[in-house]
Amino acid sequence: MPGMHRNRVKRDAAGKRLSGQRIAQLLSAALTNGYLIGFQRGRIYAGGTKAVCVPVLNCYSCPGALGACPIGALQTSLGGVRRHFPFYVLGLLMLFGIVLGRVVCGLLCPFGLVQDLLHQLPLPKWRVPSPVDRPARYLKYLVLLILVIGLPAFAVTKTGVTPPYFCKYLCPAGTLGGGIPLMLADPNIRRLAGALFGWKTLVLLIVALTSAVIPRPFCRYLCPLGAFYSLFNRFSFFQMRLDEGKCVKCQRCVHACPMAVNVTEDSNHPECIRCGKCKAVCPTGAISCGFGEHFVPAEENRSAGRDTSGGNSSGHPQ
Repeated sequence: MPGMHRNRVKRDAAGKRLSGQRIAQLLSAALTNGYLIGFQRGRIYAGGTKAVCVPVLNCYSCPGALGACPIGALQTSLGGVRRHFPFYVLGLLMLFGIVLGRVVCGLLCPFGLVQDLLHQLPLPKWRVPSPVDRPARYLKYLVLLILVIGLPAFAVTKTGVTPPYFCKYLCPAGTLGGGIPLMLADPNIRRLAGALFGWKTLVLLIVALTSAVIPRPFCRYLCPLGAFYSLFNRFSFFQMRLDEGKCVKCQRCVHACPMAVNVTEDSNHPECIRCGKCKAVCPTGAISCGFGEHFVPAEENRSAGRDTSGGNSSGHPQ
C-alpha cells in the first residue's frame, strides 16, 4: 500500500507539472510585486523603481508593487495640473508593444494569471457566441479611448486635476492588488471604505465569476492595456507562425485558444496573447513562435513535424 501511494503521488505530480506559461506568469508576478513586507505593514513601496512603469497592468497602490502601472501613469500625466503629453509612458508602452506585442498579456500579466487560475475551477465552461463575442471585444478600445485618454485629458474639474477614471471606477486588478490588501492591513482604511469601494468590489466579483466559466473575460472585453498592445501584434518582433504545409486542419489549436482566435486563419491576430496553448496541442508541430525569423518549433511534437524526405524541415518556406 505505501508503495502504491508513492507511485500515485509521483503520477499526480507529473500530471500537474507547471507549463512554461505558468512559470513565466508566476515569475513575473513575483518580480513586479516583490516588496513582500508591504503586505504585512499595509504600506505602499516608495523606492526609486516606483518611477518606472512595468509593462503589465499592476496597481501602483499594491503594497508589493515595485513599479508603476502604465495605465495609471498615463492617466496621471494626461489629467495632472500641467496636462503634459505623456512622452515617457507612451514611449515605454510602444517599446513593449513593438518588441513583444501581446506576449505581455499571455505570459507576464499578474491579473491574466488570476483569470487563468480561476478558469481552472471545476465549473461548467461557456463559449460566447460569435455575434456577441466579436462586437464585445471593441469595448476595451472604448475603455482605452474614453476612460484612460479622453476623460483625463479633456474633462473639466474645479481643481484642474482629473481623477484616473479607469483606476477609480473600473479596474478590478487595482481592487484585488491594491484596495483589498491595504484594507486588510489597515483598519483606518477599512473605516473609510464607502459606496465606491463597494462598486469596485462588485466589478471584481463579476470579473472573477465570469473568469471561472469564460477564459480571460477581462482581457477580451475590458482591458485597455491589451487594447493598446493589440495594435502592435501584427508587426511586433515576437511573432507566431503557422506552417500550412504541416497543418492538418484538426482545429485543436482553435479549441485550445483562450481568446477564441482561429490560428489557422490568422496566427498573428490582434487578439492573440501568445500564451502558447495552440503550440502545445498541435500534433504536427505546425505552429512556431519567436523573434523575427528565428522561430522556435513546437518542442512537444518536433519529431512528428520533421520532414524525413530530405526537404526543408526548419518550418520556413523554401
